[in-house]
This record gives sequence, structure tokens and C-alpha cells, in this order.
Amino acid sequence: MKLPSCAAALMAGVLFASLAEVSGAPAAQAADARALPSVNMEATVKAAQIDPRRPDNTLTPGAKASVLLVEQALRDQRFLEAKWVDGYFGSTTVTAYANYQKSLGLTGLDANGLPGKTSLTKLGAGRFKVTDVISPGARVSTGGFVVNTRTRNMLAEAKRLLGRDFKLDQGSYNPGGDPTSAGTHDGGGVVDISVKGMNAATRTSVVRALRLVGFAAWLRNPQQDDWPWHIHATAISDTDLAGQAQHQIGDYYLGLNGLAGRGPDDGPKVTIRTWEEYQRR
Repeated sequence: MKLPSCAAALMAGVLFASLAEVSGAPAAQAADARALPSVNMEATVKAAQIDPRRPDNTLTPGAKASVLLVEQALRDQRFLEAKWVDGYFGSTTVTAYANYQKSLGLTGLDANGLPGKTSLTKLGAGRFKVTDVISPGARVSTGGFVVNTRTRNMLAEAKRLLGRDFKLDQGSYNPGGDPTSAGTHDGGGVVDISVKGMNAATRTSVVRALRLVGFAAWLRNPQQDDWPWHIHATAISDTDLAGQAQHQIGDYYLGLNGLAGRGPDDGPKVTIRTWEEYQRR
């Protein structure tokens, strides 16, 4: 049966409106997402490592806006008092973020107070979008030791720059493996490198190459503690870092040697970069 022209037009209009509503939903959601402010994960994680080690309340350059968004979300979820919402990711904010991570059912390294991709994305739901994402990647084996994919790639690039190989003495995710390490190897991003057969110049060149690709790296000697000569390297902004390793990164940015005594940095001077910044250089 042929519908009258007015009825046919009405039905077509209803059908078009229904289709537009269905097809327009994803577009509207995408528009809403674009309208949200951004939290730069790289900047936020950097601040979470450096700010707790500062002797004052100086803000980490480029991080304030992102840290404020994170702190406001923590405040609204009652993990952080309003007086600490200041763009400074100090120890109080680290503790608040760790408690938030635990509220999600996360444990261990996933609740270390450093914003990880999963927890940060959940915190920002409907509030902010996460950009410049950092991921340590899966755990893998290299040189007979366990590290994560990000650390393995950083080591490979340092070796390429040097034009030589080097041997690991200790890897990551090794809780209690070496009591002199003070827990730095309990999480990801941390390795010790053998200096056997290296002269002084070679040792320095290895430390420099490691620093260039995004490690906080130092040559350690027996006068500092009960350990043999070795190179200790901690990957900046690895979100699997144990607490003590996080402190080493902060101290490195502040010109210190990463040891408990917090002495001056005794390594070669380079422009400090994360692995991600190195890749974009």
C-alpha cells in the first residue's frame, strides 16, 4: 500500500532522527572527551619522583597543571586534604595516590604512589584525559636477569651508543636479592652493571651512555659501602620503581649521588632526559 506523501515524510523524518541519534552518540562522546583537560603523565610522574626530595616547595617545571588536576580528583575522592592541592606532588600526595591505588584493589608495585596508566585513567574518568602515557611493558629476561621491556630497550640503546656490550650483575624485581641495595632492586627499572675489565675511561663512558638514554646512573666503589666496583642505573620515570629507587631519581635531578648520605653527584654531566624525551630529541 502506498502511504500518503505527508505520512511518508513523517516516517522518514522519524527514521532519520533515530539513525542520527544512534550514529551521533559516539561522536558526542568523542567531543566530550576532546573537551576534557589533559593530564600529561610524563610530567606528572616526573614530579612525583622529584618533589618529595626537594628541600623546598619549588614546582617541577611543566607539571603544575597536570598535578593540580590529579590532586583535585584525589581531594574529591577524599584521599587528599584541600590544603595539599597546590601542584606540588610531594610525599603527602604520593601517599594519597598510593591509598587511592589500594582502593582500586591494587597491591605491591601497582600501589607505589607513582601514577600508572590504569590508575590514572580511572582517576580521570569524566574529569580529564591522560596524554603522554608511560608504560614499563612486560617483564622479560636479558643477560640472565629479569627487567621490563622499557629497561631492556634503554640498555640496548646505551650499548648501541657505546658500540660495545656490557654485563649485568643484578636485574630488577629482585626483592631481598642483595641487602646492600637497600630495596632499590625490589621493583622495575633498576640494574647493576659489571665493570670487570673496564678502565676508568670506559667506566665513565658507560655511565654517560646510560645517562644519555634516561637512566640515573653512577659508578659505585667499595669506599661507599660493602660492595664491589659496579655501575648502578635506575630508569627515570619507570612506573614500577620501588620507593628507594624513586628517591634516587629525585636526588639525581637535584644534583645528588643517590646514596643515603645524599652527597653531590659524582658522575659525568649530561642533560637529564627520560627515555621518552631521548626518543623525541
